[in-house]
Amino acid sequence: MQTWKDYQEKNKDRFLEELLELLRIPSISAKKEHKQDLIKCAEAVKQRLLQAGADKVDIYPTEGHPVVVGEKIIDPSKPTVLVYGHYDVQPPDPLELWHSGPFEPVIKDGKIFARGSCDDKGQFYMHIKAFETMMQTNTMETNIKFIIEGEEEVGSPNLGKFVAQNKELLKADVILISDTAMISLENPSIDIGVRGLSYIEVEVTGPNRDLHSGVYGGAVANPITILAKMIATCHDENNHVTIPGFYDDVVEVTAEERKLMAAAPYNDEEYKKDLGVKELWGEKGFTTNERTGIRPTIELNGIWGGYQDEGAKTVLPSKATAKISARLVPNQSSEKITKMLLDYFKKIAPANVIVKAFEHHGGEPYMTPIDSKAYQAAAKAMETTFGKKPIPVRGGGSIPICFLFEKELGIKVVFLGFGLDSDNLHSPNEKFDLANFYKGIETIPYFHKYFAEMK
Repeated sequence: MQTWKDYQEKNKDRFLEELLELLRIPSISAKKEHKQDLIKCAEAVKQRLLQAGADKVDIYPTEGHPVVVGEKIIDPSKPTVLVYGHYDVQPPDPLELWHSGPFEPVIKDGKIFARGSCDDKGQFYMHIKAFETMMQTNTMETNIKFIIEGEEEVGSPNLGKFVAQNKELLKADVILISDTAMISLENPSIDIGVRGLSYIEVEVTGPNRDLHSGVYGGAVANPITILAKMIATCHDENNHVTIPGFYDDVVEVTAEERKLMAAAPYNDEEYKKDLGVKELWGEKGFTTNERTGIRPTIELNGIWGGYQDEGAKTVLPSKATAKISARLVPNQSSEKITKMLLDYFKKIAPANVIVKAFEHHGGEPYMTPIDSKAYQAAAKAMETTFGKKPIPVRGGGSIPICFLFEKELGIKVVFLGFGLDSDNLHSPNEKFDLANFYKGIETIPYFHKYFAEMK
């Protein structure tokens, strides 16, 4: 009988080439001009699921980009695993910083360089190939369903409605997601939580037109200066968020969990070297791992105004704009924090400018209980293929749909990510190590095996 490993080794080159084909599709959900690319990518995902062995795969339209849903039901009495992923990707800008074309995948030093290679095409494709492996070796021990969406990178605005309207279609016993990272192949880990998100935009308007900075400078408020001052009030000298009420609902992490987090391999000097910075920055009283996992933050994601083209133009701009996000931790509400941020910027605006602020999108924080059968199955699967127990860690990113999945379907999410924090997610030169890609395909079948045995 052919083993999983034998089948995967025999077909590894084909697995990779199929992934590269997906990566060549510029499925950028944030840009309207790529609508047809998203439709093309959804169709490609459908075909791959059918080829892997799914009995039924459908593409469902939404008010935005389509959702792909597929399934293989081997026995209604067996447990069902619902695999979630997303085929949309972040914009690749700034293009000049890429070493190769973002949608022209290149393999270099054992890594796939392309937008979406890790987030999330490479990671959800591991599940499709693991599914194919189990089908071709006649070893499926669970039913499996897939829901692969095209709007995660813009906050999944239509997926919540789709899930609420299709509960029977998506009925399962657990949701399995590989849109997270691990520490390393040498030190496997499993995310037990992701942070929530609140994303707003603030626009400051001063004069009714751009002005000559010599004629009017010093007499009229400069919107860029005002906006910069407003943003600067968000943190104190200890990098603690100063917005009233921001920490009110934060669940303080126990000393035991902080001790467990401290056991994860980490080196400040290596961290700084990788990022090219001389010093780290963050809330006083917390380590780097704690700042990115168990503490809420406010970050400036973009700011612009005035003249930005080549050369000089002495202008006092009419407007300045910033995009600002907050990462949230358990018990914080994205709706509450968003309102808090919008109200704050409007309240502190001086009388010499007009401030408009609005929400882009948000999502709730999510935690996976480590005593659940699903987590135990994931941990055992990793221990089987890595030879050591994975470390439970908190992820710094956000997956907005997790909270809604549990709310609507009444089941838990378990994370089984194989990316790395150094994979340049959302940045130029995004990558995914081939070793991690293949390790994911090797490990995922064991999750299905152990989850079936634990039910």
